[in-house]
Amino acid sequence: MPRGGGVVEGGSTVRHFGYLSASDTDALFEAPPQQFSRESAADLLAVALGATLYMPASRPALAADVTKQAAAGVTSVVVCLEDSIADDDLAEAEANLVAALVELHQQDQAELPLLFVRVRAPAQIPDLVSRLGQAAAVLDGFVLPKFTAALGAVYLHAVDEADALRRALSGGPGPALRVMPVIESGAVLYAETRVVELTRLRDLLHRERHRILAIRLGATDLCALYGLRRSPDLSIYDVKVVSDLIADVVNVLGRADGTGFTVTGPVWEYFGGPERIFKPQLRQSPFVEHDEPDLRGQLVSRAIDGLIREVTLDRANGLTGKTAIHPSHVAVVNALSVVSHEEHRDAADVLGARRAGGVLASVRRNKMNEVRPHTAWARDTMLRAQVFGVAADGVSFVDLLAASLPR
Repeated sequence: MPRGGGVVEGGSTVRHFGYLSASDTDALFEAPPQQFSRESAADLLAVALGATLYMPASRPALAADVTKQAAAGVTSVVVCLEDSIADDDLAEAEANLVAALVELHQQDQAELPLLFVRVRAPAQIPDLVSRLGQAAAVLDGFVLPKFTAALGAVYLHAVDEADALRRALSGGPGPALRVMPVIESGAVLYAETRVVELTRLRDLLHRERHRILAIRLGATDLCALYGLRRSPDLSIYDVKVVSDLIADVVNVLGRADGTGFTVTGPVWEYFGGPERIFKPQLRQSPFVEHDEPDLRGQLVSRAIDGLIREVTLDRANGLTGKTAIHPSHVAVVNALSVVSHEEHRDAADVLGARRAGGVLASVRRNKMNEVRPHTAWARDTMLRAQVFGVAADGVSFVDLLAASLPR
């Protein structure tokens, strides 16, 4: 079944910025984004998630919404049965989800994103696969909320059961179901239990490494444990009780020594323009220089300047991609994921160094590129370049966003 870019040898594919015209792609990218699929290597696929759009399973036109968002540039979707669904509406939402996935499975020409379901209990996982029958083939995996070392083992056993059931229903092996655990429990947030819990989580996740696509952070639930909610003037890194946890999660689970996992950025809650206290967090000059002064006002009016700042801080703190709850956030996160021309040249120079160690002057003569310390960064940058592309020289985030947002 075609996914995102049509069928190619080896399976169906998805590509970021596939909605751009050929002329826009040529103008914006030195190296355009490459196609990826559910069969891609896990490290590449985890980076390729980009902005993962969450939508409630109760949406009346769920199948049409998934297809619509895919056409608009969304390449990964999580359909939620957990916090977005009231307890009394759960059975109806499950039925709606099953019907929508069956409909998507029957649409042979539909361009689908990577599809995941966020459940609220382990037993839902094999139950949903059983109810879907052969339509379970459209599922790429599950998001596992409130993931702890104790409950996580139960969740992963349920995924094993569902995978065996799906293979039996399809009559073939197929790719394994992937999972994205969500860290959002008190056991990992509270100081007195954090180190033990993170250590137990690391051991569990390493044992099931073949299933783990990425680790997600449930910032809203973590804030709720202290009755907190950040304003659009602040980032999650200003909420110290949560930002301290993010640092520890990356420390234990996000290491660049081959043992770590991709950790994704938490959700940005705002998509309107509530009252602001502080000045906007976007400089005017980049928008003036790229002939897009009105775009800055549009972003500020919808609190997107806060999102831009938080995505930048996410990457600085070791997070990749982001949970999105509004379609307008997707273009922003993905545009910020494109590798700049300068970044790509620096990464290529580091990886192409003819001798181990040493220091190289950057191509722009504005920074130091040190071979050993910057090698892990350079490899990650090249993975990002593969799926998000390399911007043409002189093309900035402003140009990419202007080409991506509806005006």
